[in-house]
Amino acid sequence: MNAQGTGPAREWWLITAMLTLAALPPTAALVGLFVAVSAWGEHSDAMMPVLFLLIAVFGAVAASRRLPGRAVRPPDEPELAALVQDVAEQLGFREPLLVRIVPDVHASLRRARVSGIHAYVLVLGLPLLRALTAAQLAAVVAHELAHEQHMGHRRTAWLLRSRHLLGVWLTPRLRPLAPLAAPLLRTTQPRAWRTETDADADAARVTGTRATTTALERTVLLDAVYSGLGRRWWAALAQADSYPQDFYDALDTAAGDPHVARRAARVAAELEAVDPYSTADHPPAATRLTALPDTDPAGVTPYGEEPIPLRTAEALERWCVEQLLAHRTAQHTHRTARGRRRPRRGKTVRMRRPLRLLALTDDRLQELLDDAGSSPLRSPEALEAALNAVADGSWPRLARRVEPRIRQVPASVRHAFARDVLADALLPPVTEALRAAGWTRASRWRTSVLTAPDGTTLDVGDTLTAALDSDDPAPVLALLGRQEAAV
Repeated sequence: MNAQGTGPAREWWLITAMLTLAALPPTAALVGLFVAVSAWGEHSDAMMPVLFLLIAVFGAVAASRRLPGRAVRPPDEPELAALVQDVAEQLGFREPLLVRIVPDVHASLRRARVSGIHAYVLVLGLPLLRALTAAQLAAVVAHELAHEQHMGHRRTAWLLRSRHLLGVWLTPRLRPLAPLAAPLLRTTQPRAWRTETDADADAARVTGTRATTTALERTVLLDAVYSGLGRRWWAALAQADSYPQDFYDALDTAAGDPHVARRAARVAAELEAVDPYSTADHPPAATRLTALPDTDPAGVTPYGEEPIPLRTAEALERWCVEQLLAHRTAQHTHRTARGRRRPRRGKTVRMRRPLRLLALTDDRLQELLDDAGSSPLRSPEALEAALNAVADGSWPRLARRVEPRIRQVPASVRHAFARDVLADALLPPVTEALRAAGWTRASRWRTSVLTAPDGTTLDVGDTLTAALDSDDPAPVLALLGRQEAAV
């Protein structure tokens, strides 16, 4: 179970180093505050930093014990309960298991104390329950249970925990620990990845290689669609004081669009490649798929090729949509509290009206999504200036003007981030020009996929990305030239 080139003593040394490094920022802040209060305040004030620390610690502990999602009892969902129990028995997992449902694409297992009894809580996202077959869902459950069994090794648990604690300090804008943390995280990452691939192998042993493979592929697709299109729908409808009542039906429909699936796979692969400090505990999907056995083992339980029936499906969907709506409302309240949008005194936030995405016409849906974010490059002059910047290689500066937060991104991935920002900003004016020339939409859900008058289908986003990667606007100019010729 050890990573190549490491033994128990070396792993414990790495764990100690990561925990020590992770403790430096809060310790330094506490000591600095203590010294400052002691120097300029009363002696009794010197205890205030300790009090603040205790409050923060107790608050974090209380938050960590809060169970996520909505509980699902075996009498309410007997088919789901039977599947989870059967997978647990095949893996030799003897601990009490509870199941809770969350609104997003998620699967995890955590320890909890419920009614004085130590148990494990299996957290499953509603999109997975709706989209995965019973065999695929069994593979997901098997992976989570097997991963916990591997985490039962004390050294493994401490290594993964210390990686997480250290990685937290690499997400803010200021990352003073990065030069010291990155080598430690890079050294221990193969060990963390090995835990995931071992859990995949156990899942394949129980449910079969095919089920495990398709479960991983489908989960990656759903996560990319949820994080991309799904969040965009919520943001767009929030501007119209509305929300997607049929969010999960629309998500399932969009995930079945081949153009959406192709784009989601590409985005997922790009995101997996962006790991500047080696904080990712999961290896890329391609690595996990390659590590699976080539053939199904003997004696695999056939769980079925249809999704598990959910007897409380309507109630679960309604609850999940309400949770997502509450989250969006909380974000709005937070922005208001920070002074970005202060309502007049006495004015309350308007109730959002439900809207069904699947009932919208294609034009209305595209109009809604186009309004989700205004591009600063919509004018012909701005588009021409942007293409000139691509030609002379100065487009990263333009991207930073479009999105100032690019400066906060780690230098190793800043170029790719700037490329994506500028490609997104160039997409609306280019597609508008092509649509005016007779190009038609090839996908209801992807505004960038168009069909030319000659029947050729093209993802304009890919063309823009290629132009930025090569500092050559010729492919885009060729498209616009074809548009002008058509006009």
